[in-house]
Amino acid sequence: MRVLFAGTPAVALPSLEALRAAGHEIVAVLTRPDAPLGRKRVLTPSPVAARAQELGLPVIKTDKIDSDAAAAIFAAAPEVAAIVAYGALIPPSALGIPAHGWINLHFSLLPAWRGAAPVQHAVINGDEITGASTFLLEKGLDTGPVFGTMTERIQTTDTSALLLERLSHSGAVLLAQTIDGIGAGMLSGIPQQGEITLAPKLSLEDGHVNWGAPALAINRRIRGVTTEPGAWTMLSGQRFKLGAVLPRPDITALAPGHVMVSGKDVLVGTGSHAVELVDVQPSGKKLMKATDWARGLANKEDVVFE
Repeated sequence: MRVLFAGTPAVALPSLEALRAAGHEIVAVLTRPDAPLGRKRVLTPSPVAARAQELGLPVIKTDKIDSDAAAAIFAAAPEVAAIVAYGALIPPSALGIPAHGWINLHFSLLPAWRGAAPVQHAVINGDEITGASTFLLEKGLDTGPVFGTMTERIQTTDTSALLLERLSHSGAVLLAQTIDGIGAGMLSGIPQQGEITLAPKLSLEDGHVNWGAPALAINRRIRGVTTEPGAWTMLSGQRFKLGAVLPRPDITALAPGHVMVSGKDVLVGTGSHAVELVDVQPSGKKLMKATDWARGLANKEDVVFE
């Protein structure tokens, strides 16, 4: 089929490639405008825009589908639009341009975790199983009928970044199969059923670790916000970034937020048992091993995270 592909970050790339490999004609690519990156804030195309340009595909760059963008989409004459993490709303006026509508690949088992951060919320919530769904985009937030789903087990060591990487590849296969089925007239959506949960975009504050929470909840939160927006705590009035932690149920006498160095282990107290720090990033420094950071502490007994 003639497909308009809408996507912006790197997690959308496997879907673009899967649709091309399935033999569909990508008539245009819709993506967000170039954004400033790095310390020098150099305007840089999105990963999807960069790949589309390599492939010689027409690119529509916009963060809002206004009349000009809608005209460009209409001129491309897509039969269907496939959307993966585009990052902006599709207005009702544009939903009807492709005859088969806009098919969204969403990284959850709908209606669970509707919203911008489904993978992060699944990890933070402690879900054992997640997945991806393809559904027909409509005016409501991720409310449209579902065409297909696939499931993925969440590992106890998964960060949201690792899990999303896996889902981007398995979900790409699902999206290509969905477009195939729609094109063949063999697939139709069914209404969503089950408990509705919401997954709003995470803010920087969502990465602030509450050391009074149980160790299991802290572990899930740190994994859930890695790599975006990132886990952090406060130390001496400055933000202190955190990488992975390991459970240490053998240490229960350490007060929440208090740091203890025991041999090569750097431990922090929580509301239950301690956790062991693996990687840390002090303010103004690069990511380092927690043991290297602890080696430079002047007074190891007075370190308290807030």
